[in-house]
Amino acid sequence: MKPLLSLFFAFYTFICFAQPDSITGHQLAGNLLAYPYLETAPPKLTPAPQGYVPFHMEHYGRHGSRWLLGPEDYLVPVQNLEKAEKAGLLTPLGLETLEALRQIEKQSNGRLGELSDIGALQHQAIGKRMALNFPEIFTPEADLTAKSTTVIRCIISMANALEGIQNQVPGIHFEKDASQADMWFMNFDDKPTWAIKDSVSPLVLAPYRDSIMITETYLSRLVSDPKFAQDSVKPGLLPRLYWVLGNTQSHSGQPWLFEEVFSREELMENWKAGNAGWFLHGGNSKMTDGKMPFVQRNLLKRIIERTDSSISTGKPGANLRFGHDGILVSIITLMELGGYGREINSFEQLEKSEWKDFEIIPMAGNLQLIFYRPADNSETISPDDILVKAMINEREVSMPGNPVTGNYYNWKNLRDYYISKINQYQ
Repeated sequence: MKPLLSLFFAFYTFICFAQPDSITGHQLAGNLLAYPYLETAPPKLTPAPQGYVPFHMEHYGRHGSRWLLGPEDYLVPVQNLEKAEKAGLLTPLGLETLEALRQIEKQSNGRLGELSDIGALQHQAIGKRMALNFPEIFTPEADLTAKSTTVIRCIISMANALEGIQNQVPGIHFEKDASQADMWFMNFDDKPTWAIKDSVSPLVLAPYRDSIMITETYLSRLVSDPKFAQDSVKPGLLPRLYWVLGNTQSHSGQPWLFEEVFSREELMENWKAGNAGWFLHGGNSKMTDGKMPFVQRNLLKRIIERTDSSISTGKPGANLRFGHDGILVSIITLMELGGYGREINSFEQLEKSEWKDFEIIPMAGNLQLIFYRPADNSETISPDDILVKAMINEREVSMPGNPVTGNYYNWKNLRDYYISKINQYQ
C-alpha cells in the first residue's frame, strides 16, 4: 500500500503543484543562493511619506556566502565518483565533475563554514546601500551598534558590512560586539520548541520527501554502468553532491555544473524537499502547533525595546545584528512580514503558496526595519507619529494590519500587536 500511496502523491504533486519556470537554477539551490543584488541593483525604494524622515533602523542579517560546514560534504562526492573512475566508468561529464570536486575539496581545507570571498563582497555592498539609502540614520552623531553571534563567518560578515558603511560615511562609529552574553536574543536555543519540530519531522517531512524525490537521472550523466552507479556510487552521494555543486555560486572561479549534472526535475524535487524543511523549521503551521516562529520572541522583544529607546532619546541610530538563516526565517514569520507568517498546514499547501526559502534566506539575507519621524526639528517624538517600513532582502514588504500609505505602517499599532502576540504565547 505504501508504494502506491507514494506514487499517488508524486503524480498529484507533479500535475497540480508544478512550480513556475521562472525559478532559476541558482534559486533551486535554496538557502545556498548567493545574494541576488551583488552585480544587479535591488528594487527601487519608495520615497518616504511627505513630511517624514528616516531616523532609526533595526536589522538582522544572515552571514554571507560561505564554505560548506562538514568535511564529508566535500569528501564523499569525490570518494564516490573515484570508485567509478578506478573502474573506468565515468562519462565525460563525470570526469569533468570529479576534477572540479577535487579542486573544490582541496580549496575547502581549513575553510569549513567560513565566509567566502563573495560573502564578504555581499555585505560590503549591503552596508554601502544602507548608508546611501538612509543618510539621515548613518551619521557620525548617531547611536550605532553592531552585534554578531560568536561564529566567525558572522563576525567577518559584520566587519564587511561596517566597512561598506564607513567607506560612505568617514568618521562614523559603531559600538561592536560578539558575545555569548547576547545569544539569548541573537541566537536563542529554545529547546522545548525545537523538540516540537524534532518530534514532528520524521512523521511528516520524511514521507513527503519520499513522495517527491522520484527522479534519479543524474547518475546516468556521470557513470556509464547503471548497476555500478546504483551499488557503488549512489550510497550517500545525495544530498552532498547537490550542496557542493549548488554552493559553487558562493565562490569566485568555481564552475557551475549544477544544471548540467542535475535535470530540472531533480533540482525541483531537491528544492521542494529543502523548502519544506525550512518551512517546518520556522513557518506558521498546525503541523508544529504554530510554535516555531516564536523561537525568536526574544529578538522581537529586543527590537521593540531598542526602538523605544531611540524614540525616547530622539537621536538617529541603528542596531545591526549578524547571525544565521534559521533566526531570519523565524523573525520574519513571527512578525508576519511579506505574507510569510500566514498559516500553511500541509506541504501540498506549501507548494501552491508563494513561500520560498530562497526569497527569505539567501546567503546574506537580511531584514531591515526603517522607522520614520515627522520632519520637524522638535527633539520630542511622539510614539503615535512614528511610521515603519519593512524590507526583506532590500525589497519592501507588507506588515500586519492596514498601512498608513504604501508599505508604511503606524509603529504604535504594530508595537501593541506584537507585544500582545508575544504575551499570548507566553
